[in-house]
Amino acid sequence: MNLNLKLSVVALALAIASGSVSAQVKKKPAAPATGKTVAAAPQAKTELLPIDKDVIIGKLPNGLTYYIRKNTEPKNKADLYLVNKAGSVLETDDQQGLAHFTEHMAFNGTRDFPKNEMVDYLQKSGVKFGADLNAYTSFNETVYQLPIPSDTVKIFENGFKILANWAGYVSFDPTEIDKERGVVLEEERLRGKNAQERLQQQVLPVILNNSRYALRLPIGKEDILKNFKPETIKSFYHDWYRPDLQAVIAVGDFDPKRVEELIKQNFSQLQNPQGEKPRVKYAVPATPGTVVKIATDKEFPYTLAQIIVKHPGTTTKNTADYMQQIREQLFNQMLNARLGELMQKATPPFLYGRSSYGGFFGEQDAFTSITVARPGELEGAVKALVAETERARKFGFTLTELERAKQDALVQIGNAYREKDKTRSANFVQEYQQHFLTGEAIPGIDYEYNFYVNNIGKITLAEMNALAGKFISDQNRVVIVEAPDKEKDKLPNDKTILQWISTAGQNVTAYVDNVSSEPLIKKVPDGSKVTSEVKDDAIGTTTLTLGNGIKVILKPTDFRNDQILINGYAFGGTSLASDDDFTSANLASSIISSSGIAQFNQGQLDKKLAGKNVNISPYISETTQGISGNTSPADFETAMQLIYLYFTQPRKDKDIWQSQIDQTRSVLANRSLDPTSVFQDTVSAVMNNYNFRGMVTTLARLNSASLDKAYDFYKSRFGDASGFTFSLVGNFNVETVKPYLEHYLGGLPATNSNETFKNLNIQPPAGLVSKTVNKGVGEKSSVQLVFSGDYDYNEANNIQLDALEEVLNIKLIERLREQESGVYAPGVRASYHKVPSGRYTVSIYFGCAPENVDKLINATMEEIGKIKQNGAQPTDIQKFAAEEARSTQEQLKENVFWAGYLGSTSQNKENPDQILNHVSNLSQITVQSTKDAANKYLSGKNLIKLILMPEKTEKK
Repeated sequence: MNLNLKLSVVALALAIASGSVSAQVKKKPAAPATGKTVAAAPQAKTELLPIDKDVIIGKLPNGLTYYIRKNTEPKNKADLYLVNKAGSVLETDDQQGLAHFTEHMAFNGTRDFPKNEMVDYLQKSGVKFGADLNAYTSFNETVYQLPIPSDTVKIFENGFKILANWAGYVSFDPTEIDKERGVVLEEERLRGKNAQERLQQQVLPVILNNSRYALRLPIGKEDILKNFKPETIKSFYHDWYRPDLQAVIAVGDFDPKRVEELIKQNFSQLQNPQGEKPRVKYAVPATPGTVVKIATDKEFPYTLAQIIVKHPGTTTKNTADYMQQIREQLFNQMLNARLGELMQKATPPFLYGRSSYGGFFGEQDAFTSITVARPGELEGAVKALVAETERARKFGFTLTELERAKQDALVQIGNAYREKDKTRSANFVQEYQQHFLTGEAIPGIDYEYNFYVNNIGKITLAEMNALAGKFISDQNRVVIVEAPDKEKDKLPNDKTILQWISTAGQNVTAYVDNVSSEPLIKKVPDGSKVTSEVKDDAIGTTTLTLGNGIKVILKPTDFRNDQILINGYAFGGTSLASDDDFTSANLASSIISSSGIAQFNQGQLDKKLAGKNVNISPYISETTQGISGNTSPADFETAMQLIYLYFTQPRKDKDIWQSQIDQTRSVLANRSLDPTSVFQDTVSAVMNNYNFRGMVTTLARLNSASLDKAYDFYKSRFGDASGFTFSLVGNFNVETVKPYLEHYLGGLPATNSNETFKNLNIQPPAGLVSKTVNKGVGEKSSVQLVFSGDYDYNEANNIQLDALEEVLNIKLIERLREQESGVYAPGVRASYHKVPSGRYTVSIYFGCAPENVDKLINATMEEIGKIKQNGAQPTDIQKFAAEEARSTQEQLKENVFWAGYLGSTSQNKENPDQILNHVSNLSQITVQSTKDAANKYLSGKNLIKLILMPEKTEKK
């Protein structure tokens, strides 16, 4: 395992927004809906934004709202959602956690689908539980999602019956409630009982000012979940699951008139309760001045500070709101571009820094700044973060910064506009959901695009420069500091951190925008001509061979209007690096891809590419080196130029090297505090048979690495392009792109070295291995069981192993979750590869209570034993085949699938046409074949057991 240098740190106030129990915040529409052309007139006055004419919005006599839209992406499929304006803030004291528990019970018995019949029925119809069929509960809403085939009338029409059953006919069978208690408690265990939860309990009451939100986290209270009576949850359902608080959203490949009939047929009978309770809107009261909260935890591996300035919430409903939303988008982009530049210094002031204005909790917006500091360097991190906002407040932004931000915004909205007939149904659903819940406008992409084009130029620098002063305040402000317990003595007190904030930026000067006007490439390379052209009409590809030996597989598609995916590979990778040079080699691609190219440093390159829809990056893996990226058709030549320069003029940047090395050292310093990291590091070590190449790097190895070695290794990997194979998938014409390929790819250096990878035999150990890690104070355990061995890689074996994965997944959900009530989300992952040698692994993983580890491992082995003895049940084979057929049909219409597939079949020297037989090959899966596969791949001859236990619980 390699250490990810890009920290993904989210404010703990928002961290509970994960999984099915989530605290969603208001989101601005990211992918606007498609609509008929509506000219956005110059904004002389404030007008209400129109409603997209392509969506049908109606309301039944009982108050239920519905949204209907025909959309053919993906074809023969519909997204059906039930949205309830009922979440955890509506719970009484003795109902805490029951909004979420209600969501669980909707899958455990309704009027028309007793017990688990709903999930069973949908799986047989090609709908996968968890991945497709799912739901979430938040503070203010509970949302059920049902993606369903629309080309089979009975299945499609039953989808509306299922939504209606969720809306008003959940059974709440006492036996099923008792079985589900354990599942919900395990979900709470999986997501909590860790440093994040313990810190959250300290800081959320402060952030949310002891409001209703602070007292009603969706997961609820453990004692209530264990002991509530059925009448209590039925009362919540009766009060709040009612048609005047519900919406049905249907978007997909169907007849809208028929869908409207189905909604009326299935939902008109629902009734609102007599003497219904008013749906109260809860808010977070403002806090005078600034409140500081400093919280620590033994297992938290970072030191971070967060500054939250809360403002009254806004909802985009009219043209003035929309203009302000665009200004906020531009502000966030410009400010964070500056913070990003700080990360390119040799010694960045923080590990992570970001500031932005946007939606927050409880009818609020907020200007939020967060920084993650190196151990012992919190003061410098806080001051640097605040200094940038102060610089923007005092001196504003430059005209060149604003123009770049506008260009990028126009590229983003332009991409959505050009893809308007390819927009996936789920994107529309999300917009209509927000319209129902918050009143957020849904004008449609035609209106939005025209509005941007006609109005973004009217946004002045003076308007933008006034925003920082509006956002920054010492009123209604919360300052949070979180750190490991061991850093407690080094942390500031309330007075000190407020002093840091108030004095930061006192001596800042105006920002200087360092840009370059030079072109990426001054002279187009001569290149080399196409020497061979082979067409494969079966899958619609053309394979070119260039004069320098490069092969290019071209697959033009109409799946997306504004996308071309580019991938290239050659064999070699870090397997060719010596042990002494491995750490340098392993860092090479991340360093080079962050250092700019040719005469442009990374900051200059980013600015040079403003207004372009292109992204190209080099990579080096264990066995290959290559290029991955994407571009719009309009920016295709720029993408080719970037590829050419990453091969011929990579840039060596000492500041970037030092920055990444220092960041990695800082992350390693406290990594051992986090039980999950310690466990995963142990998993990596065992699975790679303790070969250091597959493990997290050490300080000693990091200190032995050098920029010169990394740069030289990169140049050696990309110095000979003759062994490279590229694939292009997307909206292009072969004859149109051919000259660019000849000039830029055909112009790459070729020495015909015929290099390939070395097989280092880094693989899981043979035999029986058991490893227990005792780490963590929370009462939670993690289990991984890994079967592995040699593998004959081919389509026939692959399909059997895929089937075994899903069959085992179904059985473990039934046994460990539904029967034992011992886990929330068991998982099975079968993987296999041909390069560097044929190997497979089947990994089974779940979290549970420490006292249940042995019982659940035994239950898992029992289920495996049943398949080995009897084969899979025919109904489970049917479920897998239905899901696989559906997903394959969808993937064949996706650029991203073909990009990965053409690359893998090329590397594995397979016939790519075999995908056309994949669905028919599903008939090869039988009871006997699953029995044979289980005995072959799950024999137990090579079995690794990896277990995480709490520190205070010794496993016997």
